[in-house]
Amino acid sequence: MSEIELPKAPGYFISRWREQGPVDMTTLTTWRDEMNWDTWLPLAEAALFLDAAELLALLETVLSPAEQATLSLVRRRMLGDTRLQQSIEQALDISRHPDTRDLALEGRLRMELGLAKYEAGEIEAAKDDLTWAETRLKSVALASRDHDLSLINKAALHTACGEALMALTVYSDIPRNGNHAHETIALSRLGASRICASIGHNFDAVRHAWNAHAHALLANQVGMAIEGGALFLDFSSEAIDDSAERMQIQIENAKPRDAGEEAHELKVHSEDINDVFEWCFSHLPESHAGDDRPDLRAMVSLAHRFDKMQHFDSLLNNPDGIEDPILVAIVQNCIDNAELKSLWNVRLATLTMV
Repeated sequence: MSEIELPKAPGYFISRWREQGPVDMTTLTTWRDEMNWDTWLPLAEAALFLDAAELLALLETVLSPAEQATLSLVRRRMLGDTRLQQSIEQALDISRHPDTRDLALEGRLRMELGLAKYEAGEIEAAKDDLTWAETRLKSVALASRDHDLSLINKAALHTACGEALMALTVYSDIPRNGNHAHETIALSRLGASRICASIGHNFDAVRHAWNAHAHALLANQVGMAIEGGALFLDFSSEAIDDSAERMQIQIENAKPRDAGEEAHELKVHSEDINDVFEWCFSHLPESHAGDDRPDLRAMVSLAHRFDKMQHFDSLLNNPDGIEDPILVAIVQNCIDNAELKSLWNVRLATLTMV
């Protein structure tokens, strides 16, 4: 990644206010500059979401008219309002007016309009708006939070419409060596990994999953790192070969294929498998509770595949502590001990009983 200094998450700003505030606007401006933000809007949004009402009231006084209109939309969405298209159009008018024009916010609002149109079933109009928004934001706010969101949303729309290769093309517009946030890179590589796996591009699927895991780590997004790691393990499981170069070296040496060139053969060193598995396992939440645990489903399945079920001994011996019926069914199929299997059968029956 480039060594540029990316803005700290807006949550840091709110935490600082709660620890050291209330303070005046001069001090807030100093904090903002120290955190590498050049606009108040993301900080006002964070104050709204994190219920810092006194700070929000202060920040609203320094927002531009276009920013105030955008914050109003965010507030309405937070309150559950789903009929926002007219309000978005009104905010767009403010962002376009000569006296209040804001080119970057116009791009963001066109993205919001595209998403609203998609929800209303206006697919082609939604695509037009998202494309327009991404183009504008690329021009005036390259690699900003809103530009990153426009790329991720555009790819998600193509995926939802069954246009996987177009989504893959959008993901390719998020380079690892650009200025995009690590979280954005991780999200794009998760999507690209799944698409490549679905079309049989196995090496690329593994490469993207590895990068998703790595950039999620850099973004301190543990759940996303586990997701990327689990995809890497899943797609690599049939290609373990200790003669292979380590995955990081393979990725550094990877280059686009020429026309007619054969796909890169997938070989993954067992130490890469072990390292990623151990990291993912060690960063799972301590609690096994919860009725929707895709993280545990994936890791238990992978532990069974890699003969590492001993990692989950505490889980295997406590069926009553599991609330996710799908996880129970997975564990049930991974157990050979007849007595223990019967306990999991009872647990599954209990959870699925109507």
